[in-house]
Amino acid sequence: MQRFDRVLGILLFLRSKSSTSATELARQFDVSTRTIYRDLETLSALGVPVYAERGRNGGVRLLPGYFLPPLMFTQQEAIALLLGLTLQRSLRATPFPIERDLAEKKLLAALPEPLRSLLAKAEQLVVFEQTPSDIFHPEPRQHEPEVAASRTAEEADVQQSRTISTFFQAVLDGNLVQMQYASPYQRDAHWVLAEPLGLLWDRDRWYLAGRLAEREGRPVRFWRADRVLQINPRRPMVPAQHEFDMRELLGRTWLRSAMEQWRQLSPVKIRLSRAQAQQLQEDWYYRHARFEPINEQQVIMTFGENNPTFVLELLRWLGPGAELLEPQTWQEQMREELRQMLASYPPNDLQEGCGPTPAR
Repeated sequence: MQRFDRVLGILLFLRSKSSTSATELARQFDVSTRTIYRDLETLSALGVPVYAERGRNGGVRLLPGYFLPPLMFTQQEAIALLLGLTLQRSLRATPFPIERDLAEKKLLAALPEPLRSLLAKAEQLVVFEQTPSDIFHPEPRQHEPEVAASRTAEEADVQQSRTISTFFQAVLDGNLVQMQYASPYQRDAHWVLAEPLGLLWDRDRWYLAGRLAEREGRPVRFWRADRVLQINPRRPMVPAQHEFDMRELLGRTWLRSAMEQWRQLSPVKIRLSRAQAQQLQEDWYYRHARFEPINEQQVIMTFGENNPTFVLELLRWLGPGAELLEPQTWQEQMREELRQMLASYPPNDLQEGCGPTPAR
């Protein structure tokens, strides 16, 4: 953040509070307290009535009644923007979090007092539900690299905000980025030099979209922002021949090509009824599998997966009508799990008090 923007941000911050400390201001704007004191001197030199009081109830404050000219927003425009900023607060991390808070204070300053007081409580008035967990595609914590798993939740969110801010700024500036990435599929974190293209928010996660800078062909790659340990902008890259449009990746089209690769590496085939196939084609993940009709009633579904646990869970959820064809080595594991389940329902328990056993 430039000094001018920070000084204006301090002024807006003081206007929204009766009193605050230099330490709190330093924490808010991610600078030292000495820098805050210099900025306060700048405000005072410009004629802003800034006062510092000593004592337990002291702090930095503005003279009551000090007024800032409002921004040129209609009331409805300001409300729409404020609600968008409130949505950002519900995310784990956002790009440019300090600038987001500054923008919110500017918008509130543009509104008349009764409405400003009401919308200052926007987080109490409008809420956004978090993305639910996915039982078919869980992310086991033990598979995360130790260096990434050792961070606290707060540390991880702060680091993630810095990562996506630096990455997005590199997109705007036309720079490459060098990232230290902790992949769950590699033992140690490794460095990546990438050409950034944009950001993607999907199912409660930020993804960095880009291309490896030193490879020909360079298909679009994705890196999960919470797995980036360090990120630094690098030399300006050669201007692209055309702009990349991140909207081309919506609808999870990026997942289609990835699943094609997984299908070739670790193919899984399941015979389904047409109704079951239609149900899975509504799923965010399985809709990108290959579905091949074999007759009017049945479909072969092929996708890539090397973990039998996920596949067997899917089969149990689908129930009768779903049959695992490949890999055949997993079929015995499925039989054993079904035998164990059946052992919990002996024939006597099914017949007592339940009427006659239905005909098969």
